[in-house]
Amino acid sequence: MAKSDDDRRPKYQRIADSLREAIEAGEYGPGDRLPGENDLMDTYGVARMTARQALSVLRDEGLADARKGAGVFVRDFRPVRRRGIDRLAHDRWGNGQSIWSADVGDRVLEVDSITVAEETPTERVGAVLGLTGDDAVCVRRRRFVLDGKPVLLARSYLPVSLVAGSAVTEEDTGPGGTYARLAELGHEPVHFREEVRSRMPSKDEAAQLEMAPGTPVILICRTAFTAERSAVEVNEMTLDAASYVLEYDFDSGPTASAPSPQERPRG
Repeated sequence: MAKSDDDRRPKYQRIADSLREAIEAGEYGPGDRLPGENDLMDTYGVARMTARQALSVLRDEGLADARKGAGVFVRDFRPVRRRGIDRLAHDRWGNGQSIWSADVGDRVLEVDSITVAEETPTERVGAVLGLTGDDAVCVRRRRFVLDGKPVLLARSYLPVSLVAGSAVTEEDTGPGGTYARLAELGHEPVHFREEVRSRMPSKDEAAQLEMAPGTPVILICRTAFTAERSAVEVNEMTLDAASYVLEYDFDSGPTASAPSPQERPRG
């Protein structure tokens, strides 16, 4: 365990750092068993509790899984590389592809726990969508499961006045998904804004995503706008942080002005 004289980090943290570096260097590959508590005690001359804490750090970070009676293993689930710009390109959903196709390739993706309901919007959602009075929203809830691992929960809010009677109100929205259907209805989204933050999950979120204790979630709120700068969808997503890499690939250029709250007329 490499350390400097002024390294005052706890011993368990330094051990966890060494193991993490070994994983990143390929010394331990997906599915490989990591040194156990007894191994770490012998190697680093530490107490069992210190060795246990070091392994817990890796589990909490989503890098390792504990298997009862077998030990701790490098997690063999490959993180999703979420390509935040490419996935929303018109050439993708406009040609009948799922926006998820940019992220998962030939991996097995399932969408379950789908519900579609008409509800009264929250004050925040109603304000973003420019709704007033008794305006209702179509709420689409679903869970995304990749290679058998739940990775994301999503809730989409769309004005009922725009999507009533369309496939958007069905569980299966058809080729290209919701954005393709909005385009057919004359409300094609041409601009997107995503806001990203993180926090610890609620008990229900952790259960639905089958998350390891101590793992945070990433929250992404995406708003879709038409060419007239009307907001037509708010999509609130909760991601298992250990299952994702967020990738944004774009060119330098003139600053593009995003629609501000004052620039969202319903038309």
